[in-house]
Amino acid sequence: MKCPSCGHLEDKVIDSRSAKEGQAIRRRRECLQCRRRFTTYETVETTPLIVIKKDRRRESFSRETILNGLLRACEKRPIAAERLHSIVDGLEADLLRQGLDEVKSSDIGERVMEALHELDEVAYVRFASVYRHFKDLNQFLEELRSLLK
Repeated sequence: MKCPSCGHLEDKVIDSRSAKEGQAIRRRRECLQCRRRFTTYETVETTPLIVIKKDRRRESFSRETILNGLLRACEKRPIAAERLHSIVDGLEADLLRQGLDEVKSSDIGERVMEALHELDEVAYVRFASVYRHFKDLNQFLEELRSLLK
């Protein structure tokens, strides 16, 4: 590791500990030439997850996009924000665990709908109406009937 003060390439590690909730290692180092101490972080390098949209465009996976959709669906519902964050956390962790480079937006949408179905039926119907692009009242009623079964 190059010393930020003198540029010397040799140092020694003084202390190592877990950081960022176990996602990184924090190391205190000391330059062997100028004796200045500095901190470095070591993290796992991951490839970004790509989402394939319905029109075949590709975008980087965005937690914020999913969370915003959940927030709109759950507006004025008695649902804690932590629950919505945990849905996004679980979805992202599961996708990364599968080791996928690309995932279809429809797969993400279906999984979000499953989670909402278990969480709140009104939020589920709100999300489904936007996600499935209900074109008329009959499509909306069909979804409600399947929910009531």
